[in-house]
Amino acid sequence: MSPVLRVVLKIVGIGALVAGGLAVAIAALVAAILLGPLVFWLAWNVLDFASAVGLPELGFWGIVLVTLFLVVSWFGKVVIAAIVFLVDPSWFHGAAEVHWPSATFRNFVAVAMLALLVSRPHTHAKKRSRKSKGAHPDKAELS
Repeated sequence: MSPVLRVVLKIVGIGALVAGGLAVAIAALVAAILLGPLVFWLAWNVLDFASAVGLPELGFWGIVLVTLFLVVSWFGKVVIAAIVFLVDPSWFHGAAEVHWPSATFRNFVAVAMLALLVSRPHTHAKKRSRKSKGAHPDKAELS
């Protein structure tokens, strides 16, 4: 095989690897964007968890905002609250009689779905230093 053909095949191979990785990343992002609101809609509107806790059903944008609110960090929650306040300030003055849902299997499934949506991997795990790598944090060294 000629050296030029080898270089071209290496470049095409790396390009295919990068394109495949990019496709997987885009598919994961699209799935997260589409599955989050779908899971919330199923729990809130279809399984009727909204009426179980005394709240109204939500429309499309309400579901999107609540889903984003559940999965973003503290700063994102503040931004979403600010957007809602700027768009419709009277929303904060609304009253609702929220109550604990009855203990049914349907409500359990709805709460489990919402908990699944809210749970995410811990991105801020504690990092261990080199000194403490071998030492147990609860046991003092005997010397």
